[in-house]
Amino acid sequence: MVQIFNPNELKSRDLDRLKRYVNLLDFYQGKQWDGRPSRNEKQLTFNYARVIVDKLCSYLMSGVNFGAEALNEEDIEKAVTARSMLNEVYQQNNLEQLDLETEIDCAVLGDGCFKVIWDAASGRVRVSAPDIQGIYAWWSPDDMSRIYRVASRYALNSEEAEVSYGLELPSRQSFLTEVWTEETFELWQDEKLLESKPNPYGFIPFVIYPNLREPKRFWGVSDLDEIMEPQRELNRALSQLSRILELSGNPIAVLENVEQSEDIAVRPGGFTATVRFLWTARMYSGCVIWKAIPAVWQINGHS
Repeated sequence: MVQIFNPNELKSRDLDRLKRYVNLLDFYQGKQWDGRPSRNEKQLTFNYARVIVDKLCSYLMSGVNFGAEALNEEDIEKAVTARSMLNEVYQQNNLEQLDLETEIDCAVLGDGCFKVIWDAASGRVRVSAPDIQGIYAWWSPDDMSRIYRVASRYALNSEEAEVSYGLELPSRQSFLTEVWTEETFELWQDEKLLESKPNPYGFIPFVIYPNLREPKRFWGVSDLDEIMEPQRELNRALSQLSRILELSGNPIAVLENVEQSEDIAVRPGGFTATVRFLWTARMYSGCVIWKAIPAVWQINGHS
């Protein structure tokens, strides 16, 4: 017998996995530096990690096809009907786009998920891809392929709850949790049980799959794990190169014979000074050598 579900346990379940998802998503979206930059420090990001994932997923999912073959001559007509029905489901759910989006999610996070149900209102099969960050699974300890419970948790605002479920939420936002086993279906609003009934399908209508699975582990491995450190090193190297080029294009100014000055301001790309000296300049070893002769002058385009 399956143990009674308690929605509170989701708050402390899979915390390491969910934290890893957040870090991977940040990295994919370009947040690839560990800390904030110090003063005058550049932190450039050349997000090749995203380019690699997007391009490989696009190549992988191009030309995807499906079919149904008859085992004997008597089943040819059934095979034709099956192919027609599969194609209809494919077109109705825009699975070409959904497959690509889910594959990118799987490559970045390490896991993907599909949900397949019958939509009684529209009279057709509906395929969706729930956010894997809201998916929880329970499996047999001696066989990870035997999943006996899946929970899908997602946030709804008051308008979405009313349109989708006819619910009036006491607050602006609430969490709904679908809990599926092969025998039962439960719908929870936060900690309140809204509905409990037999599972109309007789199976759990979720397909959870890993990107790359490590031995003896249920959840998968992200493609970003292997390129995160090279990507960070590329960002560091190009940021240093940018700094070097900036300094070479704006040589260091050395002031000679200066005991006091007023209103001196130095910024990247320019030098502005207002002092009571006559200034002369000469180049030496890539630097500008400024020499002050006592006088009343302004070096800012006016004299």
